[in-house]
Amino acid sequence: MSDKVASEVEQMLEAIKSKLRVATGSAIKASHFDYNKYEDLVDIHDLVMSKNNFSVSEMDAIVMELGKLRKEN
Repeated sequence: MSDKVASEVEQMLEAIKSKLRVATGSAIKASHFDYNKYEDLVDIHDLVMSKNNFSVSEMDAIVMELGKLRKEN
């Protein structure tokens, strides 16, 4: 994985956490994500950035989708 991709993933995650005001943002780290699912993360990022407000169920769904992008241990 290139440093550029890692940097982009970090920037997207920070933007998502900021926009959603995620209380457990420290638990969402770029190093936890499977970079083979980069395009899925881009899609989530674009969705989050396109909206001004989120319902609780939308936030739950977004966090759940982010969880699916985490690396398998």
